Amino acid sequence: MAEIGYGIAVKVLELLGSVIYEELSSAWGVRSDLTKLERTVKAIKAVLLDAEEKQASDHRLSIWLGELKDVLQDAENVLDEFQYRILQKEVMKRQGSTSKKVSNLFSSSNPLAVRFEMAHKIKNIRKRVDEIAAEKDKFNLAQGLVDRKLNVQEMRDMTHSFVDPRNVIGREDAKKNIIHLLTDLNENSSRNVDVIPIIGIGGLGKTAIAKLVYSDEQVVGHFQLRMWVCASDDFNVTRLIKQILKSAIHKIDENFGVDGLQNSLRELLRDKKFIDNLGVDELQFRLRKLLKDNKFLLVLDDVWNEDRNKWMELEDLLLGGCNGSKIIVTTRNNSVATIMGTAPTYHLDGLSQEDCLSLFVKLAFKEGEEKQYPSLLEIGNDIVKKCKGVPLAVRTLASLLYSKVDEWEWRSVRDNEIWHLKQNEGDILPALRLSYNQLPFHLKQCFAYCSIFPKDYEFTISQLVQFWMAHGILQSPDNENQELEDIGELYIKELMSRSLFQDVYEDVMFFYIFKMHDLVHDLALSIAKSEYSIVTKKSSVAAGVCHLSILENGQEVTTQLEKLSKVQTIVLQTEQPMSLLEACISRFKYLRVLDLSKSSFEVLPNSIESLKHLRYLKLSGNCIIKQLPNSICKLHSLQTLLLGGCGNLERLPKGIRDIISLRVLAVTTKHTCLSEKAVGCLDSLRFLSISYCENLKCLFEGMEGRLTYLRTLVVDHCPSLTTLSLSIRHLTALETLTIMDCKELSLMEMEGEDNQDLKLSLQKLMIKGLPKLEVLPQWLQGSANTLQLLMIFECENLKALPEWLPRLKSLHTLGINECPELSSLPEGMEALTALRELGIIGCPDLSRKCREEDSHKIAHVPEIYLDKDS
Repeated sequence: MAEIGYGIAVKVLELLGSVIYEELSSAWGVRSDLTKLERTVKAIKAVLLDAEEKQASDHRLSIWLGELKDVLQDAENVLDEFQYRILQKEVMKRQGSTSKKVSNLFSSSNPLAVRFEMAHKIKNIRKRVDEIAAEKDKFNLAQGLVDRKLNVQEMRDMTHSFVDPRNVIGREDAKKNIIHLLTDLNENSSRNVDVIPIIGIGGLGKTAIAKLVYSDEQVVGHFQLRMWVCASDDFNVTRLIKQILKSAIHKIDENFGVDGLQNSLRELLRDKKFIDNLGVDELQFRLRKLLKDNKFLLVLDDVWNEDRNKWMELEDLLLGGCNGSKIIVTTRNNSVATIMGTAPTYHLDGLSQEDCLSLFVKLAFKEGEEKQYPSLLEIGNDIVKKCKGVPLAVRTLASLLYSKVDEWEWRSVRDNEIWHLKQNEGDILPALRLSYNQLPFHLKQCFAYCSIFPKDYEFTISQLVQFWMAHGILQSPDNENQELEDIGELYIKELMSRSLFQDVYEDVMFFYIFKMHDLVHDLALSIAKSEYSIVTKKSSVAAGVCHLSILENGQEVTTQLEKLSKVQTIVLQTEQPMSLLEACISRFKYLRVLDLSKSSFEVLPNSIESLKHLRYLKLSGNCIIKQLPNSICKLHSLQTLLLGGCGNLERLPKGIRDIISLRVLAVTTKHTCLSEKAVGCLDSLRFLSISYCENLKCLFEGMEGRLTYLRTLVVDHCPSLTTLSLSIRHLTALETLTIMDCKELSLMEMEGEDNQDLKLSLQKLMIKGLPKLEVLPQWLQGSANTLQLLMIFECENLKALPEWLPRLKSLHTLGINECPELSSLPEGMEALTALRELGIIGCPDLSRKCREEDSHKIAHVPEIYLDKDS
């Protein structure tokens, strides 16, 4: 992968161009070596783009690129170590160390020896880079090719999870036929629950048609309960039961307050965290009770399981629904359909050429634009023929060509030699590979990184951006108002616009969630196979692998890790012994990402301090960990620390203020107060989540003005919390605020401040489960020009909406749920000209008044959802 080498070269040059250069050249007298290293890396970078184009046909070039990647990686690690030392120096300065100690970059009993060692490392790296660079002339590589940049103006907005019927072309008959199968009583069947398989090759749109049917009004009205679960490769019955129950919670929440049935089911299931903590017997009991006396529809999407016993184990639990209940199974495999199906199998065929062309035109051109470019339309018709009726291939290539009007670019796609590669029937990887080949290099790296996650994995934007940041593969912002997080979000939007990410929706916490189609995941795996590996007892891991996802445990797994040395990512997907964790920490000194969220241990090893390069540490969900070692505070490069769900964590270590690069912090703790002494310096934080802290009474005591860069704050399930101790005046960068289920919190403690002329940046506000909230705080007026979304749920004592609400001139979404004391909207609601969506549920008096006397106040709002008129 030349793009890996190219990306590392970019990082090395960024490091050389940073403060490191001045620090090193003055401290060790290696200015000459650093200058030569920078010059050589620039020369290598200039030809790497051409090298990628040629490596497929030149085995020697491919080997050279592998060697180059290794030496550049070593250079990056050496320079990153120096960057760590600079952070260490900054920490010592903040601690008030003596000027003599601070002026020396290294504290050591023998500083002369350390100085010599570092100078030697730089000189050695420079020589190795020179040697490998000298060989590049053998390959006649062209210089000066320019990497493609993102065209931000052409990027499309994020979509949502539902399938827009307008974007599903040529499936009207399929939809009609499947709905008939679902609503048919099938009097000849002796079963309460029938299973309808939908079968077809990958990329045909089986999931899309299932979603269309699932959301159809006739189907919604026919079934009392609907659930959707991705089965994928792992047909684990316990996992599937949990997913079914969680899906039911989601659908019940959508209709919360509608009737007694919904409320009783909600009481049965409670919340997703509750489901995760249930044992097998309790899960089975709740599933049977959920389905009992309900006519349900369950979609099992993307099933691969051919083990009939596993299916029968799950089927036994699903047969208790009312007569007429149905299960849809989507699969590529005839054997699966034979094992599971009890109703006729629906075979989904490829789209006609006409329908494929219609889909292509819709996605490749702006509306009506195709009439201006008849020659492009002709080339597009040829491209569509190569897609062989597979919508995913059509969508991917159309997205690739969107807004491009150069005939050469269209012909290069049509005539690309990749179409001539041998392929299996129904194989659309050539079409997907073409889309990948057209990505800018930095996006290729980011896309390849996704292969470490399993199929059907639900990504969140914040999580994936944090991973990319940890590996330094996000380009530096072009202007000072742009953050790395913004760059990462732009990357994700671009990958979405090219149909490489899909199924996008925003959850209740304002997190965007999305997936990769399994064929796109296959593409990522094929690209990244030399860099990324999934480790099982039977796997064989190549020595050069840098990123590991460990699925199993045992000596066979430990033995495979012994031959590796340059690992940068470890994601544990299953419970592991402490010995394996300690071995990973001692062996893999260059780790950037360590995800231990599937492990449980009481204490993190002290040796964690040796991971000087670590940027991302996830311990979420470890319910038995009691303390973090003080040594964790030496991880000065750490950007992301995730401790959510660590309910037995007694407190954060005293020295956590020394993690001065921290941008993301999520905490669950038994502590009573997060004060300046407990948390310390949070100057770099962009995201902060405090959740399920049962004993927590106050936040941020003594930290006035410390959170000036904070953009997202989440406070969730802190029942003892009485004050945030926040000075809202200092939160000028805050964009998203979520406060949920804090029964002692009123938000009034900040009202005593002088909030005149307050300028805030708040865009999204969610308030839920605050029974002491009687009025909305006045300081919200500081976001009059920025607040776009306001959600107020389950605040039973909220008496009235403020008279200044109509001044929120950017507000486009207002949701009010279970606030029964509210009886009217304020005067002047007509001034909210940006308001596009208004939802009022569980507020009978308010809904009635909006429907009758106050209807003129909201007549301009396009989408209105009110309680049903009783």
